[in-house]
Amino acid sequence: MTSGPLTETLPPVRHWPAADLSGTDFDPVLTELMDEGPVTRIQLPNGEGWAWLVTRYDDVRLVTNDPRFSREAVMGRQVTRLAPHFIPDRGAVGFLDPPDHTRLRRSVAAAFTAKGVERIRGKARGMLDELVDELLQDGPPADLTRAVLSPFPIAVICELMGVPAADRQSMHTWTQLILSSAHGKEVSEKAKREMSAYFTDLIGRRAGSTAEDVTSLLGAAVGRDEITMEEAVGLAVLLQIGGEAVTNNSGQMFHLLLTRPDLAERLRSEPGVRPRAIDELLRYIPHRNAVGLSRIALEDVEIAGTLIREGDAIYVSYLAANRDPDVFPDPETIDVTRSPNPHVAFGFGPHYCPGGMLARLESELLVDALLDRIPSLRLAVHPDQVPFKKGALIRGPEALPVAW
Repeated sequence: MTSGPLTETLPPVRHWPAADLSGTDFDPVLTELMDEGPVTRIQLPNGEGWAWLVTRYDDVRLVTNDPRFSREAVMGRQVTRLAPHFIPDRGAVGFLDPPDHTRLRRSVAAAFTAKGVERIRGKARGMLDELVDELLQDGPPADLTRAVLSPFPIAVICELMGVPAADRQSMHTWTQLILSSAHGKEVSEKAKREMSAYFTDLIGRRAGSTAEDVTSLLGAAVGRDEITMEEAVGLAVLLQIGGEAVTNNSGQMFHLLLTRPDLAERLRSEPGVRPRAIDELLRYIPHRNAVGLSRIALEDVEIAGTLIREGDAIYVSYLAANRDPDVFPDPETIDVTRSPNPHVAFGFGPHYCPGGMLARLESELLVDALLDRIPSLRLAVHPDQVPFKKGALIRGPEALPVAW
C-alpha cells in the first residue's frame, strides 16, 4: 500500500542467515527487519544478489494478489533464496501465474474443497485413533513426533493423494530430503527427481480412473489434455511436500501447548474454544525459516513509498504479516478468543495453500485426540532439551519426548 512520499533511496542490504531456532522463538533478524520499515532489502544464504522484503500485512496481501508480481518470471534466474535448490520444477504450480496457474489448480480443486476434505475425515480419525492406541499400549516415555505427529500427516496426505500405504515411507524420506538445506543441493535434487519419477508412473496408471484422490484427478486431467504430464507431476510433488509440512507445524503446536499447561488445560476444559484457538496458534507459530518463494516485479510498482523497479525480486513474510499490530492487537499474546483473525498462515492470493482446510482438519483431530485421550500428557524433558530440526525450511521438533 502507498504511504507517504515516494523515495528511491535504497535501504541497506541485510544478510539473513536464517539461523536454526527452537520452539516458537521468533526470528530476531525478522524482528529487526520489521522494525526497520515496511519495505527492506535482504540477502539470503543461497542464490545471487538481493531482494526486497515486505512485512506489513496490507503490503503482503498486495504483493501476493497483484499480477504485476510474477512467480513464473523467477525461473531461470539465480534469485537470492534460502534453499540451495529450487523446490518446484519448471511448469509446477508454484512457479506459474494465472491463467496457467488457475488451470492447473482447477484440476485438483475437488479434492481440497470442504466436501473433498470431509470425505476423508472419518478415515483420518480412524488412522489417528490407531496411532494413539499404539502410543498408549507401548506406554511412556515416548516420542510424540515419531509415534503420532509424523506418521499421521503422512498417512492423511498419502490417502488424499492416492499413494498406497506401502509407499508412505518412501514419500516421507524424499520429502525430508527436499525440505532440508542440510544435505546440499545434489541430495535434495536427487530426492525430487525420484519423487517426480514415482508420480509420473502413478499418475500415468490412473489415467482412466474415476476416483476422487489427487493422482486420479491429475491422471484424468492429463487424459483429457487439460494439463501436461509435466505439470501434473510438478503439482503432485508440491502437494505431497506441503501435506507433510503439517508434521512440523503440529510439532510446534504441541511443543507450545505442553510448555504452557494453562493453555492446554483451557482447551481441555472448553472444547468449544478449540477451533478459534487453532486459528490463533496458526497465526502465532513461526512455521518456517526466513521466507518461501520469491516473485519478480513485471513493471515499476510503488509500495509503502518505496519504488520497486521492473525486474526486481521481492519476497513477502507471512510470519511478519501475522504479527502486524495494526491488524492483530497485542500480536505477541496468544488470544484464543481473537476475533476476527484474518491470519495469512496459509498464504494469500492465487498461491494460497490449497491444503489449508486439510491442515486445519488434521490440527483439530490431533488436538481433540491427544488432549481428550491423554489428559495427563506432558513433556518428559525440560523444554530447552527438546531437539529442533537443523537446516530445515519448515521448522519443527526433531523429537518431542512425552510422558503421562
